Amino acid sequence: MAVFTPVSDDDARELLQRYTLGELVSLRGITAGIENTNYFLSTTRGEYVLTIFEVLTAEQLPFYIELMTHLAERSVPVPHPQLMRDGTRLTTLHGKPCAIVTRLSGGYEPDPGPAHCAQTGETLARMHLAAADFSIRQPNLRGLPWWQETVPHVLPFLSAIQADMLNATLAEQTAFAKTATYAALPSGPAHCDLFRDNVLFDGTYETPRMGGIIDFYFAGCDTWLFDVAVCANDWCIERETGAFIPERLQALLNAYAAIRPFTPQEHEAWPTMLQAGALRFWISRLYDYFLPRPAQTLKPHDPRHFERILTQRRQVAAPSLP
Repeated sequence: MAVFTPVSDDDARELLQRYTLGELVSLRGITAGIENTNYFLSTTRGEYVLTIFEVLTAEQLPFYIELMTHLAERSVPVPHPQLMRDGTRLTTLHGKPCAIVTRLSGGYEPDPGPAHCAQTGETLARMHLAAADFSIRQPNLRGLPWWQETVPHVLPFLSAIQADMLNATLAEQTAFAKTATYAALPSGPAHCDLFRDNVLFDGTYETPRMGGIIDFYFAGCDTWLFDVAVCANDWCIERETGAFIPERLQALLNAYAAIRPFTPQEHEAWPTMLQAGALRFWISRLYDYFLPRPAQTLKPHDPRHFERILTQRRQVAAPSLP
């Protein structure tokens, strides 16, 4: 969500002519993130987010836009893509695909407690079940094939010890993906990027209320357990070490399982999937850090964070699923 593509007030006014969302009140760039250009867009009729897609193509985008629409219409708290006057939800700005979605209330919690983790786990399970009958199928574009393709590009920047861990984990994940256990894992549309800054809360710290899940533009069809692992690896850890905080992890997993119980195959796959969730983001952060794209406000994340998490997942036995 770095600002790769500048948008002026006049650009926004012209864009709004394609919608029935009122007149422009204000436009403000969102500097967090590294993938798309995002602006908070206020109009005389409401609060929205304008997204300009810098990587995803017009052919890929219907999956994301229609998935959010599908979920919103089933009462899952997600941004709702807005219809234009011609009945479509995707258009272009400065030659790039773009969309306007509703802005959810609340803010993200940088230091979530067990109550935040429980609400996130429950909402994630509801999202998975609501997406099960979504008709469009698109793979997780940052899944195993992308890991295999990207690792050779980042290896030159690593020490021998780092490279050995990266190669060993990738080989294990490649082998696991061919097993009957992996094939039996429940799967479908998944968020694949459910970090704490992609969930909004209202209320107080002690009694939070779910505002909603945002930023679906890394979503894809994957195992739902991978989605849970990605979430747990961010929401339930000590930042400095990557070690799990048991109270947070238990709250997230118990709340999820109360909506969608875990299967025997998921219990077996859990330790491997936690490593998969850490590996995916170590690879992407290495790539963004050492081979960045230019942007006005690009702030790549430190890849050592997920190196620590992956080291933890490989060295410390994973807590069992409920």
